[in-house]
Amino acid sequence: MNSAAVSPSIALPWADDVQVLADVSQIAREQLAPAAYRIDHEGYYPIDIMAKLGQAGAFAGHLDQYGSRYGLAIDSMHEISRHCGSTGFMTWCHDVCGLYMEQSGNPALLARLPDHAAGRTFGGTALSNPMKAFTGIEKMALKAKKVPGGYRVNGTLPWVSHIAPGQYCGVIAAVDREDGSRSHEIMFLLDLDERVTLRKCPEFSGMEGTSTWAVPLVDYFVSEDQMIADPVRPFIQRVRTAFILLQVGMATGVIQGSIDSAREVEPSLGHVNQYLHDRPDELQAEFDDIKAQAAKLAETPFDGSKDFLLDVLDLRARGSEMALKASQSALLHQGARGYLMTSAPQRRIREAHFVAIVTPALKHLRWEMAKQMRAEVPA
Repeated sequence: MNSAAVSPSIALPWADDVQVLADVSQIAREQLAPAAYRIDHEGYYPIDIMAKLGQAGAFAGHLDQYGSRYGLAIDSMHEISRHCGSTGFMTWCHDVCGLYMEQSGNPALLARLPDHAAGRTFGGTALSNPMKAFTGIEKMALKAKKVPGGYRVNGTLPWVSHIAPGQYCGVIAAVDREDGSRSHEIMFLLDLDERVTLRKCPEFSGMEGTSTWAVPLVDYFVSEDQMIADPVRPFIQRVRTAFILLQVGMATGVIQGSIDSAREVEPSLGHVNQYLHDRPDELQAEFDDIKAQAAKLAETPFDGSKDFLLDVLDLRARGSEMALKASQSALLHQGARGYLMTSAPQRRIREAHFVAIVTPALKHLRWEMAKQMRAEVPA
């Protein structure tokens, strides 16, 4: 990752990686961290803070037109997640929505990308169900039918995050033939306009500030201007490693935040905490290895090889596992103060669980790695 990795011919305010990270870190520390309790417990959707993060360049680094700096995108997400895992997750949602828009090559979507990258408009991703459907874990929730000028879509997505009326998200729907057999799938940008009524989801144990809703669609018309990919499978094949790799920033932020909390009490509790396993220095060494591997993989996010995919899946799984371990260690190091509902370690326990269950979940990652390894064994 270079501190001036963007061509001088690109006129943008985020050409300096060091400055972007400094600005993002300052916003996360001074504005996001004090709001973390409201986000986690009161369901506060921090769209105002995310707008400031967008202005600082937090959502642009990975995009081709801003230098394809995946290391910068992951590090920005890391700084955000270090102080609030919910907002780190929404950063990932926003980042991959931008990825879809840019990789679509659709002029109408590319025209919308600068506002998205700068945090002037917001959009998420609704690929949890489709990603599981492609592997046979679930059935595809949305069905599309070809009509003049586009498609009509019906069905309900059970939960989609970082969305609100007037925003948008990347969506996949199945296209079936008249006999009911599957023809192919399409992907489009779902504009959450007057045609869409969002439904509340059940209350989660955490992540309540992520503006997560059920999305029912009834004869929703998708125009050519909204189309991301038709058919979608070659598109997914091309972007899936970048999609998964970006999530590592959520895990690393929760891990580093947990280590920070464990170190915080060393002056007062170090004499007794020395008898605990998973001490801060041990965790930091393990974490530094994960972060170095993420930086290496971020250099070639669209590598289509099987070995690269396995490396990304393994890194994502290691990040989940370490987030679980580090967050538990932080709570044990802090003791009773870490068990308070207002404490950062208590929140991070739930954030780490989310990192391990959000698509692709830890079990999904291991399942996919096993499938890839089986494919290498000669019949």
